[in-house]
Amino acid sequence: MDIYFDSSATTKPCKAAVDEALKLMITEYGNPSSLHAKGFEAMTVLEQSRKTVAASLCAEPKEIYFTQSGTVANNTAVFGAVNSKRHQGNKIVTTATEHPSVARCMDALESQGYEIIRLKPSADGNIPIDAFEQAIDGGTVLVSAMAVNNETGAILPFEKLKAAAKKKNSDALIHVDAVQAYMKLPLNPAKSGIDLMSVSAHKVHALKGAGALYVSKNIKIKPYILGGGQEQGLVSGTQSMPNIAAFAAAVSFLDGIKDRNENVKRLNAYLRNKLEKFDFVKINSPDNALPYILNISLPGLPSQVGVNFFSGKGICLSAGSACSRGHRSDTLTAMGLDTKLIDSALRISFSYDSTEGEIDYFADCLPEAVKLVK
Repeated sequence: MDIYFDSSATTKPCKAAVDEALKLMITEYGNPSSLHAKGFEAMTVLEQSRKTVAASLCAEPKEIYFTQSGTVANNTAVFGAVNSKRHQGNKIVTTATEHPSVARCMDALESQGYEIIRLKPSADGNIPIDAFEQAIDGGTVLVSAMAVNNETGAILPFEKLKAAAKKKNSDALIHVDAVQAYMKLPLNPAKSGIDLMSVSAHKVHALKGAGALYVSKNIKIKPYILGGGQEQGLVSGTQSMPNIAAFAAAVSFLDGIKDRNENVKRLNAYLRNKLEKFDFVKINSPDNALPYILNISLPGLPSQVGVNFFSGKGICLSAGSACSRGHRSDTLTAMGLDTKLIDSALRISFSYDSTEGEIDYFADCLPEAVKLVK
C-alpha cells in the first residue's frame, strides 16, 4: 500500500513536468542570458513559460518574475514592498497563521522597529475581513496574508484586502501568499487589486526549485536579492530552466480547476462523513476550508507517533506544516485550541488523483491507531 496524503508539503511531479525538465537538461541547456544559439533557445523557453504562468493568474507576462522557490517569492515581496514604502509609515498588517517564509520576515522587520499587527483567527480558523479593516490605517505600508492556510485549509478573504485598505484611506501594498491556493482556486490578482502574489512550482506537480512572484505593473518594489540582474533586476541569479520549464508544463497539465475541485470536494466530504463515525476524532479545519486540506486531531496520540504509525501502514501524511518540523503549530495555537488537540494534530492533504479507496483504507486504520494510547 502506498498512499500519499501530504500534497500540501509537496506533490508528485507529473509526467509532463518531468519530460520537460529532462529536455531542458539534455538539449536546451543554455543560460538564457547568453548571447548565442543555446542561450536564445533557453530564453525562448523562459519567455514561453512566463506566458503560461501569467495566463494562469490572468496577468501579463511582464508581471511574472521567476524565483527559486515560494519562500524566495515571499521574502522578495515582503522586504521589497516595505523597502519601497519605508518613508510612508511603519505599520504592517498580517496574520498569526502565516507560513514561516512570511512570519519570519515579520519577526525580522519587527526587530527593525516596524509595528507588526498579527491578526488571530477565530476558533474555526477563519479571519473575517472586518478584522483586517479595523487593523489597517493611514500608516500601514503593507498587508500580507495567505490565501489558504497551509495547515487547516482556511480560506482568508484575500480578494477583499485592497477594498478594505481603500476604505481606510490607506495606500498599503497588498501581498498574498497563494502557494496553497494556486491551481486550486481561480486567481486574478489584478481584478482584486492585489499588488503582489507568490506561487510555488512543487505544490502543483512540478519540481522543487522554482516559484514565481506576480508584481502588478502599476507598482515597483525594490530587489531583495542582488546579483546579475536577472528577472528585470528583481530576482538575481541564473534561472533554473529545467525547473521553470517543468513549472509551466505542470500548469498546462492542471487545466480545468473547477472539475478538479469538484472531485476533491467530494473526497473531502467523503472523509468527513467517515470521521464523524469516530468519537475519538476531532476535525480542526473549518467547514468552508479548501477541500484539499483536512486537519484533524486524535487526542492522546502525539502527532509524530501518529505520523509514524500511518507511515508504517503505507500512508504518508503530516503533523502540520513541513516547514515547521518539531515546532508546535502557530496556526492551531492562534486558533486557541487545547494543547491536547494541537499536540495530536494530523494534516491530510489531497491531490487531484486521490481516491475513495485510499480514504477507506485510512479510516480502517484509525481504530488501531487510537489503541496506541489505551
